[in-house]
Amino acid sequence: MSFVEKVVMASEGPSFSKLIQGYWRLNDWRMSPQARLTFLKQHLELGISTVDNAAIYGNSEMLFGEALKLDPSMRDKIEIISKFGINGIASSPNEKRVSHYDSSKAAIISSTENSLRRLGVEKLDALLVHRPDFLMHADQVAAAFYELKRSGKVDHFGVSNFTPSQFSLLQSRLDKPLITNQVEINQINTHNIENGVLDQLQEYRVRPMAWSCLAGGAIFNEQSPQISRLCSCLKEVAKETGATSITQVIFAWVLKHPSKPVALIGSGKITRVHNVVAALTLKMTTEQWYRIWVASKGFPVP
Repeated sequence: MSFVEKVVMASEGPSFSKLIQGYWRLNDWRMSPQARLTFLKQHLELGISTVDNAAIYGNSEMLFGEALKLDPSMRDKIEIISKFGINGIASSPNEKRVSHYDSSKAAIISSTENSLRRLGVEKLDALLVHRPDFLMHADQVAAAFYELKRSGKVDHFGVSNFTPSQFSLLQSRLDKPLITNQVEINQINTHNIENGVLDQLQEYRVRPMAWSCLAGGAIFNEQSPQISRLCSCLKEVAKETGATSITQVIFAWVLKHPSKPVALIGSGKITRVHNVVAALTLKMTTEQWYRIWVASKGFPVP
């Protein structure tokens, strides 16, 4: 059985498991608290010790906290990531009329304290800005980070879905490195491979967190010329590498990038988690990687 190793995310950063278990769909899994705890222990046995959540993910933080409460000793065995900054529409029409971003100091601290309360823990291992706020005052974000660090509520900080310039702006206000930029990386949406995001992270020696590696299931569920070309190529590479599923090829493709991504898994089925873990042993050549890229694009490299 493959085992997921831990990797250092950035200079002065934490060590997280190379595969991260995402809990954004936890409410959809319809698990009892005991079943949630069992699932957590199962992926921890595989070496997947880092878990990803967010304030905006419905009641997933509360559900995860309920599972932790059944066995508080699990807290010291895992690394918890959460995110802030997306405000949904409130139930009262006199409050929030539209979903919006809020990265003010007060909002960051309030969101973090609410996440800690829902999770039932005293500290987050990492807190990420969930989406770029067009009204972000970098000094306010930095001030909130410093206060949360001083109070012992958060160990490390990062961002999600940031452009290189947004990443550089926030980093310029901090005396410690941002530990990641959590971005979409998959064979259908290759923009973050091509727009400088991963180049910057490689320059700074900061590992990205890759979300939606399976493109939200589009590779399996949608029909289009692009999907047809891509699936045919993935099956071909699966045979060549000895993979037992195209899912393994997909994750191996993401992990091969020299920015050294860690990849999020979104499934609540432990058999599917095992399937992804097996991708760590695949040996993919440079030609195979580019063959998949070409199949997605529909044209050869320039």
